[in-house]
Amino acid sequence: MVETRIGCESLRSKVMSAEDAASLIGSGTTVGMSGFTGSGYPKTVPLALAARIEAEHAKGNPFGLRVWTGASTGPELDGALAKADGIEFRLPYNSDPIARDKINRGEMEYFDMHLSQVAPVAWQGFLGPLDTAVVEVSGILPDGSLIPSSSVGNNKTWLDRADQVILEVNSWQNLELHGMHDIYYGTALPPHRIPIPLVRPDDRIGETVFRCHPDKIAAIVETDVPDRNLPFAKPDHVAHAIAGHLLEFFSHEVAKGRLPASLLPLQSGVGNIANAVLTGLVDGPFDNMTAYTEVIQDGMLDLIDSGKLRMASATAFSLSPDAAATLNANMGHYREKMILRPQEISNHPELIRRLGCVAMNGLIEADIYGNVNSTHIMGSRIQNGIGGSGDFARNAYVSIFMTPSTAKGGAISAIVPQASHVDHINQDVQVLVTEQGLADLRGLSPKQRARVIIDNCAHPDYRPALSGYFDRAMKHSYGLQTPSLLNEALSWHQRYVETGSMHQ
Repeated sequence: MVETRIGCESLRSKVMSAEDAASLIGSGTTVGMSGFTGSGYPKTVPLALAARIEAEHAKGNPFGLRVWTGASTGPELDGALAKADGIEFRLPYNSDPIARDKINRGEMEYFDMHLSQVAPVAWQGFLGPLDTAVVEVSGILPDGSLIPSSSVGNNKTWLDRADQVILEVNSWQNLELHGMHDIYYGTALPPHRIPIPLVRPDDRIGETVFRCHPDKIAAIVETDVPDRNLPFAKPDHVAHAIAGHLLEFFSHEVAKGRLPASLLPLQSGVGNIANAVLTGLVDGPFDNMTAYTEVIQDGMLDLIDSGKLRMASATAFSLSPDAAATLNANMGHYREKMILRPQEISNHPELIRRLGCVAMNGLIEADIYGNVNSTHIMGSRIQNGIGGSGDFARNAYVSIFMTPSTAKGGAISAIVPQASHVDHINQDVQVLVTEQGLADLRGLSPKQRARVIIDNCAHPDYRPALSGYFDRAMKHSYGLQTPSLLNEALSWHQRYVETGSMHQ
């Protein structure tokens, strides 16, 4: 493996065990880890670091870290370090259940950020120094440049900003990834910023490799460990219905001349519903499509295979085991139809607006005025994080949010009088879709939105309660721009969680 994966002879002397590499990371320091949606995260050094932390705690020695990543990672990183009580502070996104529980118990500080903001804020120094970068790569070239792995995320920034770098060279990653990446080094801080010269999703504006001065590389660990690839659920009737409503909407917009026949660059959040919508486009009437998004999911591979999708630009993969195997077996083919970029580019607000992306994201709940909660349960318990949905929702050509109309087997309505927490204000939500129907909210006042959302998106079991609330709010609200009865609206959440009963 040394001969094929570490081509720079001067760096081979830095190969060591994961335990020795982990010993270079000190307590109280800040570590930037690679990884985005379970792709391209370091898999052996974090485990060794977690074991070391547990040993220190057993001796009565405190040991905690500040951990930065691209987005979610895998159980070998977030799960292992959280279980070892090794994370004092975490940003910008987390989906690990152990870490989530510690955050909600107040045992871990968590800064939930828009993903496009992380690299700029790190460069601006607002987050403090970065002591160590731990980054997975798929190979090192003879000149010392690094072949990125299955995600790019914030890796360029971590490699540039960190005082020392630990690399995991993972031979599980296909070497034919080389050439898929587009690492742009033209970003700068004000007042020296210049326009980013990307005008189409298939433009390449950077380099295929990371730069990192060899003197910064403190350790190299060789691994052969797969990414965490989780299966998508087979689309059910709810997912098919949501996909059907969206396909009908796209066809309507094309007929009206508001979208081209090839649509505009697609962005899709992660999840079963989003993946079902992408798969549904395989049989749709749209050809020569592109995607400018965060992650490439199974549905995008299906679209590429069908010939419907010309190019997919993202920052990482989020694939099922079967799709990951297909990708690895045909990487040379897919490499010409995919581009992986730093997330400061894949999620850049100005690029999203200029390209005119069609944004499709999920939610936890939406209220009758179109405000969306995508992160919290009962207003205070974090579920995951905002991710990149805010980057796309505010700047998209069309901002779409989609969800099943109910949760917990029908005991909870996803449409509520007032969202218990707001991540996306109503001005950033243009279309709301459930299996019940689609609400086009563009150009509607809050009161008009309420009627359209209740009639089109709420489950029939909950429409009377929502309509009753809205009628009472129209009579008794302090003001009638956005009619609200605060006590009643917020009590809705408590009653549904505790009893599952409906308002009458």
